[in-house]
Amino acid sequence: MRILDIINKKKKGEELTREEIYFFVQGYTKGKIKDYQMSALLMAIYFKGMKDKEINTLTMAMVESGDQIDLSSIEGIKVDKHSTGGVGDKVSLIIIPLVAALGVPVAKMSGRGLGHTGGTIDKLESIPGFNIELTMEKFIENVNKYKMAIVGQTGNLTPADKKIYALRDVTGTIDSVPLIASSIMSKKIASGSDAIVLDVKVGSGAFMKTLDEARNLAREMVSIGKGLGRNTIAVLTNMNEPLGHEVGNANEVKEAIEALSGKGSKDLLNVSVTIASYMALLGGAFDSLEKAENRIYEIIEDGTALNLFADLVEIQGGNRQCVYDTDLLPSAKLNIPVIAKKKGYVHEIKAEEIGTSAMLLGAGRSEKEDLLDYGAGVSLKKKVGDIVNKGDTLCILLSNTDKYTNAYDKALDAFVIDGEVPEKIPYILDVIK
Repeated sequence: MRILDIINKKKKGEELTREEIYFFVQGYTKGKIKDYQMSALLMAIYFKGMKDKEINTLTMAMVESGDQIDLSSIEGIKVDKHSTGGVGDKVSLIIIPLVAALGVPVAKMSGRGLGHTGGTIDKLESIPGFNIELTMEKFIENVNKYKMAIVGQTGNLTPADKKIYALRDVTGTIDSVPLIASSIMSKKIASGSDAIVLDVKVGSGAFMKTLDEARNLAREMVSIGKGLGRNTIAVLTNMNEPLGHEVGNANEVKEAIEALSGKGSKDLLNVSVTIASYMALLGGAFDSLEKAENRIYEIIEDGTALNLFADLVEIQGGNRQCVYDTDLLPSAKLNIPVIAKKKGYVHEIKAEEIGTSAMLLGAGRSEKEDLLDYGAGVSLKKKVGDIVNKGDTLCILLSNTDKYTNAYDKALDAFVIDGEVPEKIPYILDVIK
């Protein structure tokens, strides 16, 4: 078998066999296939696409290229959640205690942030003492005992995907639905859960800019999940602005704590409760979404959710008092208001610009090795639909450095202000089952 024959076959739009797909995935991972050959194949896939059977096979080939997590010793239906990426997305912090409170085990593996998008692990590490490096034995023990645990992703999970993704990033083949879908789902399948809820972000701040694009990707990922024996649902959520009001690390933890107390941003609470409800549904805790949502709001109102988050912090070595006194979390010395230059209504808040502003302040990484300033970030004071007068504060930069000019400019440019009242866009745009 030759890689050139596979490239020519896909170039003509023909369906690749299982053997051919495993050949190029294994060959490229082991360095036997050159970058320029793989680039040609990725471009052929970009233009000619793949059938469902091919995408399922590609997903499993990447799964089998590295470690696969065995969660069979955890009691109950393990439900995982994945977001396609957004700014201000602290949903994982909220859904872990919510779903655990309903008796559904949450064995969560999350990553760190890079560039303008934040990472769940970074946010949790802003809590003094919080340990995300549990052994697999301790991880499983915690889920069985407390119904929840979260760790950083193992280094050898889907190495084929990591290598192929890096090549896609520099060859203009990132935005290919078969390649996106198989990349995301390979990591979820390898993580060992029985069911998956996907949070597919839609809008200017998301990878999928339009609802049609997002539906197409969601249908493909749901098809992969079900085709590989995982009950899968995709929830399409609005990302025409950052989720909630806070972007950073410690400030996002504070906002998650507010949401678990029933306070704070409506968009954040709405999206989090919807995702948690579908996880509870797939986990067998309820037979209807309405019952799940009602129960979740009850455990928020009676304080159960907040106390369980404090338990999670304590179980993993952190200071649980931070949950009840958020002044114990890292903070910034400087609070710099970003001032509106004109009157109107907020039509859009470009999430990537806000995320980049937070990164420039130290809340994110431009390189993998960069150290984070957990107190840095951006706090939004206006959201889409709000009226703005000249001189109003649009957002506040949280900074421990006086070198914030570039971050200020990015944050100011993020706000799109117009004289007309904007159309109201719902938080939940669609659900693909």
